[in-house]
Amino acid sequence: MRAKRPTSFDIAELAGVSQSTVSRALRRDSMVSEDTRLKVEQAARALNYKVDVNARNLRSQRTNTLALLLYEDPGTSESLINPFFLSILGSVTRACAKRGYDLLISFQQSSNDWHADYAASKRADGIIFLGYGDYTSYLDKISSLDEAGIQYITWGPVLPGQPGHFIGSDNVQGMADAVSHLIAMGHRRIAFLGDISENCPEYRDRHQGYLKALAAAGLSADPALRLDSQTSEEAGHAAAMRLLDSGQPFDAVVAACDLVAIGALHALRDRGLSVPGDVSVIGFDDIQAASYTNPPLTTVRQDTVAAGELLVENLLRLMNDQLLDRTIIPAKLVVRGSTRRRG
Repeated sequence: MRAKRPTSFDIAELAGVSQSTVSRALRRDSMVSEDTRLKVEQAARALNYKVDVNARNLRSQRTNTLALLLYEDPGTSESLINPFFLSILGSVTRACAKRGYDLLISFQQSSNDWHADYAASKRADGIIFLGYGDYTSYLDKISSLDEAGIQYITWGPVLPGQPGHFIGSDNVQGMADAVSHLIAMGHRRIAFLGDISENCPEYRDRHQGYLKALAAAGLSADPALRLDSQTSEEAGHAAAMRLLDSGQPFDAVVAACDLVAIGALHALRDRGLSVPGDVSVIGFDDIQAASYTNPPLTTVRQDTVAAGELLVENLLRLMNDQLLDRTIIPAKLVVRGSTRRRG
């Protein structure tokens, strides 16, 4: 005869807990204490218990799948994906696997009605958004998800009173640390490259950090040293060229992201300037390419490992009707060869 397959009731008896506690523990419900979860998992292993995923999903009416939507940015590169998001993608994938969830990866384009597609279908239990394009348009789109009761979370700016749920880096303090580093090395004419319109709140926060550091050092911000730039190497190159053509003196450049900073590096070299001999340059993100530029790029690192963990963990909390706090992850200055002391 075939041996009887162990059930959650058998685990409950062996672990000395209720069957409902076993169910919650095996799906890693945060309401179950760590000690209880470990006791239940130990009992499950002892009984060689295997979760029947199909039956569990049928009972819960859940797909046990999360969706991750990457924003395709036509201005970023040929791949249309900001390379910064690739690092978070890896972290999200690991966080899902650790919790027993599948991950459906798709793309969102500004021209597509992606929000309605996901609201109408039940392909996933919740959605993680990486990137959003135009911020004001994005807020309009996600309102339909709220109306449909779809659970979602976004990597992006964390602002007072904003709708939805966002997790992001401390953009203000991260850039303030970068500019303070330049000031401490004797730089005084520091240019900022990046779009600070209401459509780019993360870059606007980074500009606030730039102003914060200048003010703390008793320095005035020169409007002529702030130039708009979209998120691409080409845009960064063009912005740096405009800065050079303006004739305004400057001894350092901070960029709203690494792609813009890399473009600026090329522009300065094209004009015969040395980095960091003539001009120091700092980016923001710490994408993989930052450590391989010539010279290696000093930048502000966003913690993508923590980002992926928190995006998944907090989305699961939302799916279980738990309240979330505002979450801002510290950013860290990484000093490399593109900055040095003046004189």
